[in-house]
This record gives sequence, C-alpha cells and structure tokens, in this order.
Amino acid sequence: MNQESDSNDEPAGQDPLLLLKTIQLLWTKKEMKKQLKEEIRRGFAGLENPLAGLLDILESSTDWKGKGHSLGYYITSELQLWMKEHPAVQQSGMKLKKLQTRVLRILAQCPANLLDPLISIYQLHTADRNYLLGHVSHLYHRGDYKEAAILSIKLKLQPDQDVEKMCMPLLFQDKINLMEDYVGEYPELQCKLVQILDTWCEPGFNIRDIARQYQGLSRYKPDKLNRKMLSKLVFRLLDRFNVDPALCPNVINQRHLRTLNYLFYKRFVEKTMTQENWTDHVQSTVGENQWLQGHLIQLLISYCDLNTAARWAQRCNLPKEILPNGVADELQKLKIQESVEEATKAEKYEEINKKDYYQLPIPRANIHFLQKWEEMLQCWEKVLQPGQIVAIDMEWRPSFGMVGKPRVSLLQIAVKDEVFLLDLPQLLEQAEMEGEKEKLPHFIQMLYSDAAITKLGYGMSGDLSSLAATCFALKGMDKQSQGVVDLLTVDKQLQKASIDWKKSSRKVEQSHEDKGIRQPEKGLSLLVQHVLGKPLDKTEQLSNWEKRPLREEQIIYAASDAYCLLEIYEKLCKDPTSFGLNSDLTKSLVGKPTIKARAKKQLNKQEVPSPCGQQCKGSEKETSRPPAPISAKEFSVVCDNMLQGLGRYLRCLGVDVRMLENEDDHRKAAEIARQEGRVILTSGLPYQTLQSQVGEGRCFSVNCSEKAKEQALQVLKHFNVQVTLEDIFSRCQVCNCNKYLKVPKERMRQLVEGSKHSAGDGGTSCSTLCEEKSSRTCDAAQRTETTEGEWLERTDPCGTAVGLEEGTTLQVAAIPPGVLDKAELTDFYCCTCCGKVFWEGSHFGRVVSQFKDVLVITGDEQSIYKLS
Repeated sequence: MNQESDSNDEPAGQDPLLLLKTIQLLWTKKEMKKQLKEEIRRGFAGLENPLAGLLDILESSTDWKGKGHSLGYYITSELQLWMKEHPAVQQSGMKLKKLQTRVLRILAQCPANLLDPLISIYQLHTADRNYLLGHVSHLYHRGDYKEAAILSIKLKLQPDQDVEKMCMPLLFQDKINLMEDYVGEYPELQCKLVQILDTWCEPGFNIRDIARQYQGLSRYKPDKLNRKMLSKLVFRLLDRFNVDPALCPNVINQRHLRTLNYLFYKRFVEKTMTQENWTDHVQSTVGENQWLQGHLIQLLISYCDLNTAARWAQRCNLPKEILPNGVADELQKLKIQESVEEATKAEKYEEINKKDYYQLPIPRANIHFLQKWEEMLQCWEKVLQPGQIVAIDMEWRPSFGMVGKPRVSLLQIAVKDEVFLLDLPQLLEQAEMEGEKEKLPHFIQMLYSDAAITKLGYGMSGDLSSLAATCFALKGMDKQSQGVVDLLTVDKQLQKASIDWKKSSRKVEQSHEDKGIRQPEKGLSLLVQHVLGKPLDKTEQLSNWEKRPLREEQIIYAASDAYCLLEIYEKLCKDPTSFGLNSDLTKSLVGKPTIKARAKKQLNKQEVPSPCGQQCKGSEKETSRPPAPISAKEFSVVCDNMLQGLGRYLRCLGVDVRMLENEDDHRKAAEIARQEGRVILTSGLPYQTLQSQVGEGRCFSVNCSEKAKEQALQVLKHFNVQVTLEDIFSRCQVCNCNKYLKVPKERMRQLVEGSKHSAGDGGTSCSTLCEEKSSRTCDAAQRTETTEGEWLERTDPCGTAVGLEEGTTLQVAAIPPGVLDKAELTDFYCCTCCGKVFWEGSHFGRVVSQFKDVLVITGDEQSIYKLS
C-alpha cells in the first residue's frame, strides 16, 4: 500500500527550493520588488502543491524568522492573496491533516506576524481539537509558556485549558498583557483568574511555593509579586472586565481596612471630618462584614475609649463572645443617652472655629437645590447669557480606591449672587422616565461650548472626565469646551510667582494647634486662602454626596466651593500684577479651547528664579537677579521616586543624586534633605507636603509632563548649576559613587578570563585580586588620588588593583567579548563602591550634544574621560 510523503507532495512541476533561491536573489535587490512579486506568483502556479511548497520554503530558509516584514512573511502573504484567486488549490482530507502537522512544528518558532496567515492558509481551526491541545501542551511542558499562550489565543483553545496553569507562568514572567488577552473573550475564565489572584492575597500565602511548580521561568522576580502589586492587578481586572467584586473578598477586605484606617486618621488625627460624615462612611465601609467590624472595634479602642467601642459593637450587633473583654464589660452598662450627648458636644466643638474659614457672601435663600426639570428653567435663563461668568464645580461620593470611576452626584453652577445645585442623578432619572434624556446633557453641552460665556473651574479636566462617566452623552466634552478658565493653572503660576505663598499657608495651621495635626492648606483651599485671605472649610469634602436629603452643612459647602471661584477670578483680574501674574491675564486665559497648552507656555515665562531658589514676585517687565552660580560637584539633590529618570540624567552630569525607591514614602525625601542638606526634586501633590518640611528654596516642583532630559535642563537653569566637561560621567550611574579604579586593558582581560573559571558569580572580588600571583609589573602610576571625582590609579607590585571597598565585586562578566579587542581602548574604569565597569564609548558625545546649552567649556579637555 502506497503512503503519501509528508514533504514531497509535488510529483511534477517546479522544485520549491529552486524557487526559493530565485526569490532570495530578487529579495536582495530593491529595484526588483515588482519582479519578485510576479516570480512568487508564477512559481506557486508552477508547483504541483503550493501549500506543501510553502512549508518546504519555510523549513529550508532562515529569512522568515526575523521581526517585521521578513522574506518569509512576504512569500506567505503573497500565497494567501494568490489562493483567493485560485481557490481550487485548497487541500482537504488526509493531505490537509499532514500539512497541518507540519505547520504546527513551524508555528512555535515563527514570528507573531506569520501566525494568522499560516493558520488561515492551513485551516488550523478545522484541525482535530485534541491534537491542537496536545501540541500546545507539548510547548507548555517544554517551558515555552508565552508561545503556548499565544497559540491558544489564536486557535481559541482557552475553554478547554486550565486557566491557572496557563496564566500563572505568564504572570511570573511579567507578561500581564498577554495574560489578560488570554481571558479577554471568556467571562468565566476572567472570574476564575480573579479568584485565583485573590487567594494569593490571603495573609501568610507564600507565592514562591507556586513558582516552584513551573520550570525554566525567565525574568522571574518573586519580590515584585507582593500583595500590594497583586491587589492592584486584581482591581485592574475587575475594572477592565467588569467582574463582580464579591469574587475577591481578600482584596476587597484589605482595601476596606485601609479605608477604615484613613477615616480614623482624618477624624481623630487631622480632625478634618465631621462626626456625621465619619459615621456614615464607617457604616458603609464595614457593612455586615464581621471581619471588618472586628477591626473597627480594635481601632476604636486605640483612638477612642471602651465606651465608644461598646456603642459601635452594639450598633453592629456583634456577639459578645468575639468582643475584647473590656468592650464586653462596657456593653453591659452602656447608656444610650450618654452617647447622644457626647456626639452633640463634638459637633458644637467643631463649630467654634468656623469664622476662621471662607464665608459664603450671599444669603441662604440664593442657593437653589434643583431636582426637577421645571426648576432648571430658571437656571437655564440666568446661566446661558452672553458675557456671563459662570463658576462650575462637582461633587461625588468618595470611592476610597474601589473599582470604577466616580459618578457625579451634584453639579454646582454659580453666577453673581446665586448658586444652583443640580441633583444630577435625580434629574437624569426624571428625564429618562419622561423620554427626554437628552435635555440635561444638551444644556451642559451648550454651556461648555459657548465661547461667549466664561466658565471657571479648578482641575476642570478631572471634573469633565467624571461627568462623562456619569452621562455617556457628555463624552468628549473636553474637546468641545470653549471659553474656559481652569484656575488650577493660575494656581500653579501663583505658587511660582509668590515668595509669600508658604508663609500664608501656615496661618490657619498655627491658629488651630488645639484641633489636631492640621496639614498645610493645599489645592483650591490654599488658593482661596492666598487670594481671599481665609481657606475653605473642607470638613464636608468627604461627604456621602449620594445620600438624600443633603444636610445643610453639605449645601453650604457645595455652594462655597463653586462661588469662591467667582471671587478669586474677580480679584485676580482687577490687579493681576500684585499677585505676580501677567497684566493680560484675561486675554491669555479666557476663550481658548487649548487652555492647558497656553497656561504651560505662560508659566515658563513667569519662572524667574530668585537667589533663594524660589520664584520672584513681580510683573513680566521686572527682571530678577539669578542665583549665584554653583558647580555640579557642590549641588546635591534627592529625587522623589516618580523622577528616577531625572535623577539618572543629573547623575551623569556629575550631580550628587539620591533617589527614593518605588516603595518609599514621599516624606522620606524631606528626612534625607534635612539630614544631608540636599534639595528635594518632586512633582504634583507631594510638593505641597514636602515644601513645608524644608527651608526656603530647598524644594523644587518639576514639570512631570516633560521628558527627563527637559526636566534636567529645567533644574540646572533654575539653580544656575555650572556643568563642565569634566563633570560628565564623574559619578557612577548605578550607585552615585565618585571614586573609580583605573585598570589597564590587558589586566582586565586577565580578570575576565579568570572570572570564567571561578565559582560563577560573574565578578572578581577585591580579596581575590589581592590573592592572585602574577609576575607582571605595574604599568600604571604608583599613586592614589582620593580627591572626589578623580580616578584611583594605584596597583600593587604584583599588578593587582587595589582601592575597592571591602566586599565589592568587579562586574567583569558584563563586559562584551568584543570590547577587549578594540585597539583604541587602553584602560577600563571600575566603580570602587559597586564594581560596575566602564570604558570609553560614544555616550560622552551624546550627553555633550544634549546639554550643550548649559555646559561651561573651560578649555581643558585633556582629562575628559568617556564612559559607555
């Protein structure tokens, strides 16, 4: 009985390998690409079995394995197009099965862009599913986890596979996007994946035990897969796939526990939260969860007293047997009336200092709470007037880091002498019931898109994002907006322009020391304090804005939050130069749809550094004396963990840079700055906190929207740092050390060869160097220069380099073999602290080119060294 051959299905016709040689010759000649296409099509037409011929070509050629549009991809794509014109060449039956067997062997090695064409040409979706699963299983057990997952996705094999078995190696290898794609089309698998990750967040779970099950893991970093990282991943999956949070109780409980700790801090340490707000959020956070209720009792004992803990135990209806002894005893003698009186005392205590905050200048009767569309007509008529100035703010229930974007609960619109509070959920629900759901979005769109109406806001982009999440019809509102003024951009200018900013931010803090550890004012409250004299009272900020009816305190707070923008804008427009702003404030900010870009340009014009490192106050015409020049060696900084790229650039320019680790708290920067006399480089919200903890001019806010190189230029110009050619690469890029060891090339070659025969740690320690025996004499100078920033060039009589710190290992294994053969290289430079090895390369020229605007050329270029 004759059997068909696996590879030779062309008894007649052109040889596929001869066709390949012709194609390869044409492929190398760009001007013959058109002829190449014709030759491929003519060649396939001459093959007895074009499908088998393509496999012969791919199996015999290495050109198809490269990334991008390789020759193999070009040939395969042309065959796919040719087959559409000649459908009769398609195979079936036993011949097709044999071709499928062959193509599966190729799929595991081919680039991603070849997968889809090959799967389509050879109809792999029609292949035996068990055979396909077996092939994927073979890849998996071989340790090709990524390839197994990709092939499973392409062939839609996920429902027949174990999601834990397939996804966990991807997680260990930091291929999270591929893991998400694996479950992307299957809700059941999404739920299973979330549940698996949640079990890994249980207290005491050891993820290393799971990792041992998988062989050959590359790029595996067990410390990176901590509970915090897994928790973030679970929340990301919940949000992306809209999975029920009830499936991950461990992660949700831990997030709720963090919320409880935060609420206790706000209420009992900062004392910036009312009793009613605090009680409302605590109740909604713990709910009926007995585990959280137990932690609540423990926190109450720590922050309050047994009586308060007992009252909450009674409210939660906790069994006496699970309560601490003291709480259980107190529960027996609890008197409800005492708790009511105590709560009343607390509320009265908080009312004492209200006069020290911004007061709404309009009567209560001019604040309108709108829940029906008929009531909206009055608002419509007053707001949509040409030339009108309107302040807009929004409130929503705090999410405390839970899943989903916040939905706006209250929309505040303020005009001169009146404030309208729109109950957005109620108005949208009413419009939906009446079949006119477009009415309210239409009103909001008209307001934001009318260039004749000036709209004031603070952090407007975030507000518009939340508005779009609340009502889909308002999506893209930020692109349609005209005539808007985001006072957040003005706030940033004021902080740059005013040297009195920090002093005024402490006034309320000093007058309220008895209220608790009051944080410096920030955000809109700080802006109100600076411009209007008193800060906002933010005790209602964390209210439950979804709860109805709103309390009177909430209504006053919401109205004040919007109306204060009108007063700020009016005062700034009357006399902008007294605040250090441009005299054409109105022209530069109003009526421009691209307000952020305009504000950023204007901010750069305003940044005139003063001798103390702060921004000077004055008009655009005034000039300020720049700070005294300082050398790169004298300048030392600590970079916040969000600015590590900036830190690396400054370090390569010779600046002494300490960088916070990813897990470090921002406040650690202030501690380091005080102890070591460094300048803090930070950005965003941490700037408000850190600047109050160090001296004037010792904290600088970097524009985080700029690239690291631009940030470095900004810092150098602001502090007038003079960088010379000798400063470049005078510090180790890895550890910040400024002392190096100079090792001749031949000696380094010996060290590299010696490390290959050592125990395999990839380096040569200082003690090992000293123990080696050598008859070589020292070619380097017999001296050691310990001056900071200079090379250590001493070797012992045996040719052994000394000067490394105790225990330091030279990282000689990282030197590529070809580097030692470069004729122009004579010496290598080793960091005496971390052992990193450097040599002359092209980096020096690139750095000089990038920072030529701030370089000071001294003329002495003989001692310049270039490191790669």
